[in-house]
Amino acid sequence: MSKIVNMVDSQVIASVKHTKHLDAASTSNANIVFLLTGDLLSTPEYLNRLHKRDKQTFLHIDFVEGLSNSKNAIKYIARAWKPKGIITTRSSLIKYAKEEGLMAIQRIFLIDRNAMEKGIELAHYCQPDAIEVLPGIMPNIIDNMTKLTRLPIIAGGLISNRNEILNGLQAGALAISSGNPQLWNFDF
Repeated sequence: MSKIVNMVDSQVIASVKHTKHLDAASTSNANIVFLLTGDLLSTPEYLNRLHKRDKQTFLHIDFVEGLSNSKNAIKYIARAWKPKGIITTRSSLIKYAKEEGLMAIQRIFLIDRNAMEKGIELAHYCQPDAIEVLPGIMPNIIDNMTKLTRLPIIAGGLISNRNEILNGLQAGALAISSGNPQLWNFDF
């Protein structure tokens, strides 16, 4: 069983895309935060603020301005910034993150069946701790994915209300990531 399964207290993950939402995420019911904003100077401060509030923070490294997507960048993130883990679309970075003791989430965009199958194939190869699928408003696809992989599924993207969260969870998603602060305090 993936470590992330035991880590999830709130099945809604705060996905912070704008710095103005950092405080809302840090005081929300969400115990896991996906940080999707920052640069080389601000990211350490954001991670520290969230860490002080006991948030398990995953850094989406594809969105950190000024950061290269390399093995050395992952080493630096792991040793200097110390997030709980990373999120990326790049399967090669998953391997580097795991080597550095970070958890890793593979992000997959579901544009068609081929993208879903290729994404699962890549995830099985690089063995992330979970797969985040976007958009997350497709319960039938989420259900299908849970039958194709044993890796935990996190659904995100275009989630706009409580019903969409419930549909994703009922379809088998471990958790739902949302960029909407109004959804971060739901308990299921």
